[in-house]
Amino acid sequence: MYSSLEQKGVFEAVMFRFEKQRLPRILDIKKLVDRGEKLSEFEMEFLEEVFTDTQQYKSFVDTHPEFQMLYARVAHLYNQIASAAMENEKRIEIPGEPPST
Repeated sequence: MYSSLEQKGVFEAVMFRFEKQRLPRILDIKKLVDRGEKLSEFEMEFLEEVFTDTQQYKSFVDTHPEFQMLYARVAHLYNQIASAAMENEKRIEIPGEPPST
């Protein structure tokens, strides 16, 4: 993946996809978990795909300091979503047990 990002057209397509498709959806998912909602299987699969892709770009980012801040922000956003989603899952009431407070 790293070497293909060195090609200008490939890199532009990846950035366009991130800016126009992925980032808006990631931000929508963050709103869901911030409201205390559980993530659907579809949303979890999407986040997993984004995380996997992001890891593949790490070596590219390491050699292009101009993208390190963006990379760090996306990784932090992913961690915020994952942490909130785990907390939301813990709050699910189990039948027969008293509700958590």
